[in-house]
Amino acid sequence: MNKKIRKAIIPAAGYGTRFLPATKAQPKEMLPIVDKPIIQYVVEDAVSAGVEDIIIVTGWFKRTIEDHFDYPFELEKRLEESGKYEELEEIRKIANLANFYFVRQKGPLGNATPIWNARDFIGNEPFIVLWGDDFIQASPTRCQQMVKAFEENESSALLASMRLGRPEDYKRYGYAVGEEVRPGLLRATQLVEKPGSNRIKSDYAVISGAVYGPEIFGAIEEAMKRQELENTPKELVYVDAVNILLEQNKSCYALEIKNGKYYDCGNKLEYLKTVVEFGLKHEDLKDEFGSYLKKLKI
Repeated sequence: MNKKIRKAIIPAAGYGTRFLPATKAQPKEMLPIVDKPIIQYVVEDAVSAGVEDIIIVTGWFKRTIEDHFDYPFELEKRLEESGKYEELEEIRKIANLANFYFVRQKGPLGNATPIWNARDFIGNEPFIVLWGDDFIQASPTRCQQMVKAFEENESSALLASMRLGRPEDYKRYGYAVGEEVRPGLLRATQLVEKPGSNRIKSDYAVISGAVYGPEIFGAIEEAMKRQELENTPKELVYVDAVNILLEQNKSCYALEIKNGKYYDCGNKLEYLKTVVEFGLKHEDLKDEFGSYLKKLKI
């Protein structure tokens, strides 16, 4: 029986070069979706599934992420003195979402490195990995769906997926190949990173999160050893580690997130679309903002 999932890792050490110069002094994960930074949506998703401890893997220029999830005494005092109690309550909720821990990323390039960096915080427990610049809004939440499926299937890895089959999607995402055990759940035999024009017989694009058992750390370590033996420069990616788990006959699944929409805020165009969409949902702004958009002559 899998242990209760209490921990999540959020890699957030990337430079955000696509958004320069805006990200020269501001982490891309802190770019606002109207009035809330991207990474807060990610944290709230994890908390919805019972996560208590969140490990954010950062870099040298990411201090504002730490500050965002801290207690801002001076700001709280000013809001209280100004009688802005609604804003004060909102600010206090952020620090109380979870227990936050911060680790500086070090090691080879690649999206498996921040997972490896957080191994001492995780110990011998299953955990969630969510990326700091994208999220899925779903009901039940993405993390609730992932945790439920992970626990039901006694898996070593369960990857969040969306069903994407356009030619351009195979150039952007990794894919899980295997056999469906039920609608929306695929037992993987292989993960293929960005197959491109060599399209595969699968539309399970693995994006935006995963649940892992602690055995993933041994698989990442094995991937590092293989790279050293090959002596060829290569990024350390989680896809290689999951494929090693599959070599070891471990159970790995891809789960289609139901009733969900994926928001890729690491892409400029998709980020702008997200801001507009959430602006049109915002209680204080939607009517006036909607009227403004209708008047634009584009």
